[in-house]
Amino acid sequence: MTIAAFLDRDGVINVDHGYVSSWEQFEFISGVPEALRSLSNMGYALVVVSNQSGIGRGFYTEADLSRLNEHINDYLETAVGIRIGGFYHCPHHPTDARGEFLIRCDCRKPAPGMIHQAARNLGIDLASSLLVGDKDSDIQAGRAAGIGKLFKVSLANESAGLGADVESVAALPDVLSRL
Repeated sequence: MTIAAFLDRDGVINVDHGYVSSWEQFEFISGVPEALRSLSNMGYALVVVSNQSGIGRGFYTEADLSRLNEHINDYLETAVGIRIGGFYHCPHHPTDARGEFLIRCDCRKPAPGMIHQAARNLGIDLASSLLVGDKDSDIQAGRAAGIGKLFKVSLANESAGLGADVESVAALPDVLSRL
């Protein structure tokens, strides 16, 4: 079985400018491409799991997100020689979406649906994998899925109350020194 690094996108991989949906809006957080390469070199499949309610709210489309994911992978392949192994997203929102996207689903974090889908698709050993998120819902999804190592990107003064199973880090590159 494969081990994976499950990564939230906005706030972990890129600067969260709010509903980032195009390459022009996308800005890697400093050191992240190199940290992704290091994780990949350590044997982790890189899997992005991201709530994308902007689709359900009508701010952008599934096609826009797909194009952005392609740009991310093209850049990572050119700049650091790696690719994201899977992009998983939830377009739903239980109260602030339109039409078919206005549902309570099992894929929107804190539910573990995206993680479970990736594990099935990619043959991932969840107990030996890690998750890095910047919101409590990310951590809750990781816990619910049974991921072995949980990291929360947070400010030093926000680390209280995370729980004994969660390590606080300032940014994704800081995870490397904890493995």
